[in-house]
Formats: sequence, structure tokens, C-alpha cells
Amino acid sequence: MVRDGIYYALACIVAAIVLGWLTFWPLAIIPGLLAVFFLWFFRDPERVIPVTPGAIVSCADGKVTEIATINVSGQPHTRISIFLNVFNVHVNRAPIGGVVTNLEYKHGKFQNAMGATSAELNEQNICTMVADDGGAVVVFKQIAGLLARRIVFNYKVGEHLARGQRVGLIKFGSRCDVVFRAEAQVAVKIGDKVEGGSSVLAILPVALPGTISSHAVTPERV
Repeated sequence: MVRDGIYYALACIVAAIVLGWLTFWPLAIIPGLLAVFFLWFFRDPERVIPVTPGAIVSCADGKVTEIATINVSGQPHTRISIFLNVFNVHVNRAPIGGVVTNLEYKHGKFQNAMGATSAELNEQNICTMVADDGGAVVVFKQIAGLLARRIVFNYKVGEHLARGQRVGLIKFGSRCDVVFRAEAQVAVKIGDKVEGGSSVLAILPVALPGTISSHAVTPERV
């Protein structure tokens, strides 16, 4: 459970008690149901992290809505977009094991996260990582949507993240993009449902055997 869910739920419970005490008691049902929703929405299930060398795992739960070839600094890269609706787990996870080399927070719009321009125009946090196994660069974006108004990322440049480690969340519907070099082997297709930390999106071609932990990662909660 993400602690934000507890805070929201407690506020709703207080509202329910006040309404039940001062007004017509059935009105207390509404904030009571909201409290249950928030506790469910901010759930944070454990995941078994794949140990395949070079694996890029999903940074979010949701549905794959786009697999595109894009140009980054004159080189072809693959971008996989994942759409999160309000029913998905919203805790985000690191797609690879490696070091955070750059973070950029871009203020922007709150368009539909499935829109063609949302990847560039919407408010977003951009994290660049260099992989432990082979040194490949992988970028993932936490992108706000129509309802998402807050992006949380809990780490700094220079810190090391394990593959599948919890790194933050986007509240109430959003999108995550993962960008990596085009020669990586894509392991999903449009329409696939993926789980953060456990679903493999692609396999990087350069990987050093023996550098990946062989157990499930259970790092710090957000």
C-alpha cells in the first residue's frame, strides 16, 4: 500500500464521520466508498522480477498502445507506450538495473494520455539510465494524463536502481513510455496487458551474463 492511499482514505473517513454526525447519515456512505476506493487504488503488490540478462521490464501496469520507431540524436530507437487507466496499479518501477544519469521534469499540458502529442506536450518526468549489463542507455517517461496531476519520482541522478525497483507513481490515470535502441528485440505487441516490474518489454542485444541478481527484487516502497 502506497502511504498516499492511507492519507486520502483517512480524510474520507473523517468526512464520513462528520456527515454522519451532523447531517442525514446515508450521506456518509459516499466518502466511505471513496475511502475504500483510495485504499484499493494505491495498492502496491509484490512482483517477481525477471532475471533474463538484458531484459527491459515494464515500468508500469497497463496496456501497450504503441510500438514506434523514433529518431533520437540521429539514431533509430524504439518507443513502447503503456497507457494506465484508473483501475491499474499506479506504482512505477525501473525498467533496467543501472544508474540514473539524467532527470528532467517538463511542465506541460494535461491532454488525453493516449493522444498522439501527449508524449511531447504533456507534463512529464524523464529519467535516463545506463544499464549495468552492457551499458545501454534506456529512457523512461512518466507522463501525466487528463486526470493525473501529480508525478512522483523518488530518486536522484547518480543513484543506482535495481531492475523492477519501485521508483514512484503517477496519480489517477496516465502514460509511461520506454525508449531504447532499435536493435533490441521487442517482446510485446500492441494491445498486450503488462505488469510493472514483471513483464518483459524487450531484450537488449548487449548483456554480460552473471551481472543480474537471481532473486525477486523487493525494494523500498514509495
